[in-house]
Amino acid sequence: MVLVLILAAVLWGLGALLGAPRRMRWTMIGVLWVGVVLLHLVLPPDNPLRAATGGSAAPWLLLGGLAALVLAYRAALRRVRARAEANDAPKERAGTFCDVELERYARHIVLREVGGPGQKALKNASVLVIGAGGLGAPVLTYLGAAGVGTIGVIDNDTVDLSNLQRQVIHRDRDIGMPKVHSAAAAVRALNPHVQMRPYHRRLTDDIAAELFADYDIILDGTDNFETRHLVNATAVACAKPLISGALTQWEGQLSVFDPAHGAPCYACVFPDIPAEGLAPSCAEAGVIGPLPGTIGAMMASEAIKLITGAGEPLRGTLFIYDALYADARRIKIERRPDCRVCGAKENI
Repeated sequence: MVLVLILAAVLWGLGALLGAPRRMRWTMIGVLWVGVVLLHLVLPPDNPLRAATGGSAAPWLLLGGLAALVLAYRAALRRVRARAEANDAPKERAGTFCDVELERYARHIVLREVGGPGQKALKNASVLVIGAGGLGAPVLTYLGAAGVGTIGVIDNDTVDLSNLQRQVIHRDRDIGMPKVHSAAAAVRALNPHVQMRPYHRRLTDDIAAELFADYDIILDGTDNFETRHLVNATAVACAKPLISGALTQWEGQLSVFDPAHGAPCYACVFPDIPAEGLAPSCAEAGVIGPLPGTIGAMMASEAIKLITGAGEPLRGTLFIYDALYADARRIKIERRPDCRVCGAKENI
């Protein structure tokens, strides 16, 4: 029995040394447990391997049952805590502020461009964020801190160790957790006056239109062109403004695509999906850690401007930021009369 415990300790230590997530290390130990139980069930009683591993399957089955009970208890505890956090959120009437909120948003309220009416608009607004990764992390954090009343986030991914270099809304203890739940918990902890709606699934054509209909503004922080074009087509069909950001290595870009207000859509500027290998992902090309924070914070600022009516949003402008040389450029973009998505009939 001691031999099996030593093997389990070695597997755990090797996994930690190689940076494997906790869930993977527990999986390896689980496979070892299954192997030991099968060994006792298959080999004859006098086999030396059985003697070296405890002599009987009974203690291992008891140990497995105890581990299953502990895991079930922890899972139930997590569900109870999540439900308690959701129920503990203050239930203020729409558009009204309690004293705590007035103090929380004081720096917004004194801004001439925002003020009380702007903060009320933020409280009554609903924003959908596509992706809870590099761009989604700062977007969700700043929208939540700003007091946007309802924030939805959709992503089918789970937190991985390699995400933590830039996806700062997640923590080491969140590895293996769905990103939408990790992000929602972080925003609730930051601002309990915000309603979070996490959707742990991939955005697909059959759910996009119905989902978008529940929100005022769409923010796209995804990292693949198929989803970007789906988000754009749905936003155009629903007449929703789309704030889109993108990253690669040291460079980021963003714009507000809003054909309903005369601006081009995403497909006007990027009509085709690049051939495979032509536009490598962040995993292939790399990305500097603080860059998603810079672009994501700007995306959140654009959303706040749209909601409050402050300033001039980036409609018809592609903003490009080069972090390596601290250079920024603004490129004027226009609707295309032949765009297959927004179908502008005249040159603007």
